[in-house]
Amino acid sequence: PKINLKCYFCQNKKLPDYKLVEVLSKFISDRGKILSVSKTGVCAKHQRKLAKAIKQARHLGLLPFVV
Repeated sequence: PKINLKCYFCQNKKLPDYKLVEVLSKFISDRGKILSVSKTGVCAKHQRKLAKAIKQARHLGLLPFVV
């Protein structure tokens, strides 16, 4: 499901952070996969940082690898 047309992080003037699990969970599928840019509506710069933050949160056990 598309969140919005504009980038979520540009609109809220935030950066993706591994500690914000509730925000990151919006950008992963029900199976735990990172959603694509076309589905999230996040700009390319923030999509890269988002993927890194999700992977970091998974590694620390804050997010699941698979559901």
